[in-house]
Amino acid sequence: MAQYRVTVDTGGTFSDFVYVNDDTRTITVAKVPSTPDDPSRAILAGVELLLEQGIDPGDIGYFCHGTTVGTNALLEGKGVRTGLLVTKGFRGIHEVAEQSRPHGPAIFDMMYDRPAMLVPPSRTGEVAERVAFDGEVLLPLDEAALRETLRDLRAEDVQSIAVCLLFSFVAPQHERRVREIIAEEIPGCSVSLSSEIVPQIREFYRLSTTVINAYLQPILARYIDNLDGRLRKAGIGTPQKFIMQSNGGMSTFAATAKKAVATVLSGPAGGIMASVQACRTTGFQNLVTFDMGGTSCDVALIKDGEPSVSNRGKVEGRDVALPMIDINTVSAGGGTLSHVNRFGELIVGPHSAGAVPGPACYMRGGTEPTITDCNLVLGYLSPENFLGGKMRLDVGLAHQAVETAVAKPLGKTVTEAAEGVVRIINVKMQEAVKAISTMRGHDLRDFMLLAFGGAGPLHACRLAADLGMAGVIVPLYPGVYSAMGLVMSDVKHDYIRSRLTALARTDETGINAIFADLEAQARADLADEQFTPDKIEIEYALDMRYAGQGYEVTLPCKAPLATGDMQALRRGFDEEHRKTFGHTAPDEPVEIVSYRLRGVGRVPPVELPKYEPAGLAVEKAVRERRPAVFDGRTVDCPVYQREKLDVGVEVTGPAIIDQLDCTTVLPPGHTARVDAYKNMIIKFGAA
Repeated sequence: MAQYRVTVDTGGTFSDFVYVNDDTRTITVAKVPSTPDDPSRAILAGVELLLEQGIDPGDIGYFCHGTTVGTNALLEGKGVRTGLLVTKGFRGIHEVAEQSRPHGPAIFDMMYDRPAMLVPPSRTGEVAERVAFDGEVLLPLDEAALRETLRDLRAEDVQSIAVCLLFSFVAPQHERRVREIIAEEIPGCSVSLSSEIVPQIREFYRLSTTVINAYLQPILARYIDNLDGRLRKAGIGTPQKFIMQSNGGMSTFAATAKKAVATVLSGPAGGIMASVQACRTTGFQNLVTFDMGGTSCDVALIKDGEPSVSNRGKVEGRDVALPMIDINTVSAGGGTLSHVNRFGELIVGPHSAGAVPGPACYMRGGTEPTITDCNLVLGYLSPENFLGGKMRLDVGLAHQAVETAVAKPLGKTVTEAAEGVVRIINVKMQEAVKAISTMRGHDLRDFMLLAFGGAGPLHACRLAADLGMAGVIVPLYPGVYSAMGLVMSDVKHDYIRSRLTALARTDETGINAIFADLEAQARADLADEQFTPDKIEIEYALDMRYAGQGYEVTLPCKAPLATGDMQALRRGFDEEHRKTFGHTAPDEPVEIVSYRLRGVGRVPPVELPKYEPAGLAVEKAVRERRPAVFDGRTVDCPVYQREKLDVGVEVTGPAIIDQLDCTTVLPPGHTARVDAYKNMIIKFGAA
């Protein structure tokens, strides 16, 4: 490792940077306006901030990036023109999908419509071939017919093709040959094989994941290549350049360019990994993470110090069958727009002003009121001290936007209108928290709300108090917390192999053979990424179910298994099923469905500094006083500079706490205490 690590999380409004000096163990942060047309421009601007301090580019030995390039392309429907190849007779898999609508409000929505297919039937081709469930080739690949189909797709001007043939996860040779023929018939066309992207049972989920990868892969590959070229031109040639994945681990530029679908939750995942570290420093093991940025709000649950991870999830209604941190996202951020519709209803979201033009108060041409404008009108944000004084906010423009679009149509004052907008967005975010907590049987009284993101601490106290939570934690660098998590993450690669067998007819030797094959692949991949054997760790798990069930329980296990371990596996599965579903069936036969393995390349950890009290009185941290509105009352509110708050001091609301990367609002009756890691621990009292 060289002297510096640089991480960047690209958001809709700002790109957040963390710089770590490994020699001095010092951490500095920065925020740069995002450049949505080409996110790499903002990244280079952030890197140049470090280089301007006299740092040699060669001293940057580590770079990690949380990206929304793939996510935004999926959400906005701006992926490449994609084709799909399936086994003859199964072209309806993509269209039929699960034959069900999602849980929740969609069940009662008479006008519900599924997300549009990324590949329409007109660009779906059938391949004459057939492989049996055990891998036996029943019908050889008809190459001549395939070439005719590919010529039709070439006429459709496809740039990428997803290939998902029946039982290819058992016998991938037909898919591999299809790729060779595509290269001959449509040179330069990107190809995604289901047997490489997600080689597991269940056709639709395998197909959906592969299609999403094909839809995004050329875009992400071009972006990564462009970013890598810019970094190299700037003199940053380290091979340790990584992209955060949805599973909370990093992957190299080269590996990520091939598996774009693994980055759909790249940005939010960084914040969750930093939150796990917060469990260690604060002592609170049960957290709900609350990441409110410029365009969206992401929430996740951490129980007993571990984040909730799912082997399958949905992104904007589309199924992704890859391990990912369980994150619930809603369209609620500082840039969320509000207006009054023709029926006189106040509408908040889902659209956002983004980075361009941004909120009205940014003076970049925006005229519609955003959440940021409302917070400025209410006195929560400093017009002169935003981003540590590097950016000025125009209160007059914010006031005008709220008055024109909300206050006048509703017959309210500007402050009443601004408070109404903030209340509505808070309720939307509360519903997001409930979806991953109370609706899954968790008692929010046992959880602290960990608030971060540029806007998270602005709303956190009211949000948590209304939900009856235990309190709020605001970390030292909340505005760049996702970028901070990138420094704390390891490289992680997930591997899976589906082999449906009865547990009673499986022995330790058979299980060990499959795990050994997957482990060899994982170790080879990590070795190619410059990880020595002592820095590699392997984690094993089995997807198991009672015979006849349509779902599995993932059971972590050790490997290689020794004689007698099969009984322990059975007992472990029964216990895991009981914890998950509340019951067991110990007399029913059990099946192994899939074998999972995670290869972890350990990156040297970054230890957050621990501080000693300096004896500074809390009054010394007061920078100014200004009027702020709380529940319709305007109060003369002290504004503290957070960097001057000493370890052990307490601040009682109403108060506003400013720092470079964000602002924390402390309503009346709330008390914030600064701990030894300079986290603010906030408890609630009577207003």
